[in-house]
Amino acid sequence: MAKLYASKSPEVTARERRNGERARKIAPQGMVLLKNGGSLPFKNVKTLAAFGSGIRRTIKGGTGSGDVNTRTVVNVQQGLEEAGYTIVSNDWLDLHDKNCQEASEAFTARIKKLFEQQGMKAFGEILSNPYKDPEVPLITSEHLGTKADAALYVIARTSGEGADRHPVPGDYELTENEKQNIEALSRVYDKIVVVLNVGGVIDTKYFRACPAVDAILLMSQAGNFSGYALADALSGKNSPSGHLTTTWAENYTDYPSALTFSHMNGNTDDEYYTDGIYVGYRYFDTFNVTPAYPFGYGLSYTTFDIHTDEVAINGADVVVKVTVKNTGAVYSGREVVQVYYSAPNDNGPEKPYQELAGFAKTKELAPGESQTLLIRFAAASMASYCEKYASYVLSGGRYYIRVGSSSRSTHIAAAIELSENKAVSVLQNKVQSDVELELIHPDCAPYTYAGEADEKAAAPVLTLDPDSIQTETITYSQAPEEMTTDKDFVITLDDVISGKADLKELVAQLTIEEMANLTVGAARGGGFEATSTIGLASNAVPGAAGDTTSMLIESRHIPNLVLADGPAGLRLSTHFVAGPDGTPIPGLSENPFDELINMGKEKPQRPDDAVDYYQYCTAIPIATLLAQTWDPDAVEAAGDIVGSEMEEFGVHLWLAPGMNIHRNPLCGRNFEYYSEDPLVAGICAAADTRGVQKHPGCGTTIKHFCLNNSEDNRNFINAHCSERAIREIYAKGFEIAVKTAQPLSLMSSYNLVNGEHAANKYDTLTSLLRDEWGFEGFVMTDWETTGSPFHNASDKKYPTSDAAGCIKAGNDLTEPGNAHDVEVIIRSVCSGDGAGGIQFAEEGIRYPITKAELQLCAYRILKVVKKIVESRG
Repeated sequence: MAKLYASKSPEVTARERRNGERARKIAPQGMVLLKNGGSLPFKNVKTLAAFGSGIRRTIKGGTGSGDVNTRTVVNVQQGLEEAGYTIVSNDWLDLHDKNCQEASEAFTARIKKLFEQQGMKAFGEILSNPYKDPEVPLITSEHLGTKADAALYVIARTSGEGADRHPVPGDYELTENEKQNIEALSRVYDKIVVVLNVGGVIDTKYFRACPAVDAILLMSQAGNFSGYALADALSGKNSPSGHLTTTWAENYTDYPSALTFSHMNGNTDDEYYTDGIYVGYRYFDTFNVTPAYPFGYGLSYTTFDIHTDEVAINGADVVVKVTVKNTGAVYSGREVVQVYYSAPNDNGPEKPYQELAGFAKTKELAPGESQTLLIRFAAASMASYCEKYASYVLSGGRYYIRVGSSSRSTHIAAAIELSENKAVSVLQNKVQSDVELELIHPDCAPYTYAGEADEKAAAPVLTLDPDSIQTETITYSQAPEEMTTDKDFVITLDDVISGKADLKELVAQLTIEEMANLTVGAARGGGFEATSTIGLASNAVPGAAGDTTSMLIESRHIPNLVLADGPAGLRLSTHFVAGPDGTPIPGLSENPFDELINMGKEKPQRPDDAVDYYQYCTAIPIATLLAQTWDPDAVEAAGDIVGSEMEEFGVHLWLAPGMNIHRNPLCGRNFEYYSEDPLVAGICAAADTRGVQKHPGCGTTIKHFCLNNSEDNRNFINAHCSERAIREIYAKGFEIAVKTAQPLSLMSSYNLVNGEHAANKYDTLTSLLRDEWGFEGFVMTDWETTGSPFHNASDKKYPTSDAAGCIKAGNDLTEPGNAHDVEVIIRSVCSGDGAGGIQFAEEGIRYPITKAELQLCAYRILKVVKKIVESRG
């Protein structure tokens, strides 16, 4: 019988209250004040005319595996009323609720019919076409009959896995009703506050052009205490201090991938990364395209002065000393200081106008108060990857160090002179593009500002000694050797922990069948029809995404690991029913996915001796909001919230954080990801990991590695990208997280990378991840990479990934697992024929693997299992 960690009491726990309040305090630190003519914070405001889709139907986070099943969601109206404000627009809000209720019932009826007709295949429809609220009703004169002290309009947008967004009204663009509603408010109110309850970029031209819109606040999606957190920000109780981690363009077509991204050109089989390294601000600055809001931008209720005191070279590091002063007279606040560098562009690979090197955030500064910050970064981090020499190289010449509060407010603080080219890392080209890419190149002068030339001329020049930079040369793995043992007793994990045997000796005793089962998730019975295929595989923790095998518990004392979705908290069943022996009863849990699976089926009879269990978790702010805090301590605190709940409910691995790059604003899962900049993404993922992994037996699973930057046809899309762009942009964040935090696991992505499935790509999963970066954990696939009933490969240009190919590549665990995956691995194992040749069990296998390769994957999984068991005592 599985041990159940869930509570038998439905009452709100002290942990729920504590973690909810912690999340509430974090959220305003990542809310971004985009505009403020004086309407915020609210002063002498007691009544509010509150309209918009996000007032009552506040979105806490995105859909799909990024969702969190919480006890409740505090909406904006509840948060404002709790803070003492009176809402005078309930008639309009009631009308919108009625329309949404009718639309939701119609959607549910349609999906129920699909399940009756198609079975589990209907789930693909839910991912690609999820429910969305209908258009908001128009505001009429009757709705404006009661004049309030202030007007508030909250725009809400949602997205999720399985489908990308569209540049159309109701998604990226505003609807006509939303525009007309703002106009209706402007006829009554001189100043309107607009709040954006969105997970990604939307078009803001209309708001910025409307004189009556006095303030714009990017609330983002702040978790299940969203309403409280927003009320804190609007009232000034907890001032917003966020800065953008993604460039918000003036027009969607300003993004370099706008017309070719995902479905935009009608081709979702192949994605050509012709923008190369020019992603986000690297593009906007280098190609001199003016954004609506630049990367790093954010206002405050007060003002700040940023003064660079000194730039110094300390060994192989650059240290920037900056003093920040709150120059306002009324409000306290926090400011973000960003340090960029401009590399010499007259030799070596072409460089962007500037790149982020480091950042820091002040404490809460009272009016007149100052704080001095030290921002340190390695000089070697300014190197560019040169494909010609397969090396990271610091180009000889002059580097300009820039300091500011956004990418468009930087000023030159110093220059660093390097006398010669210096190799930082000597590598091998491992991820070259499989096609000839027509990469974009700047054909104009980059962005500049008045006085930049004078700043360059006046900048103090520091000399960087090339000998202070060590050159790292990587040695790559060879074929693994088979593990052996001379022990004649049955080795268990207990024996390994006590020192009676080595872990490799335990692996050496395992049969091929045992190792195949260990390297495939625990979903078995029914193959593709198993309900676990959509992330409900755990018996010990109902609603969790999956488990490793429990087949070795008795024979080898190897426990199974429980894996739960993220990245905005744990996604578990809030309520489930189990028999007296602790076995959960299928069909009686409260979980949206479970309810979909059983839609149209008769609910099973509840036994008289059944026991109720509860798993209420906290929805923390989405990853983008966390990144917008620019505060690793705040991100770590969010990870700590999740880690505490993992420890309580018996979860070992959190399938998060997501850290793919915001290449294009239409990616359906951008809310799960941190930034367009890999440094921000890497630092945030490392902080999240530290927060989780301070809890015994808890680990993160950084994902999705790599190039999972779109959702349409995500299982079969082939991402064609240059080696330099992969290394400098799309893999760099993963590298930072691995080297600085060592997450226990990593998830490979669905897509193909330059012609080969990411889960089957040795060069990324072994050469980069392990040989170059020193990753010590194990790698798992994303769910159903080897096939499923709701993404059929028969009509696709590219095939599914292969379970044996995962083993060969160093993708240790295939999830959620099915009997076919186990069979493929067993059939694919080959052995020497005694003459240096290879013998195969069967013909026609895609990826022949050796026993040693299978052992290595089993060893890496067991290494993490051992670490978790030891840490939990």
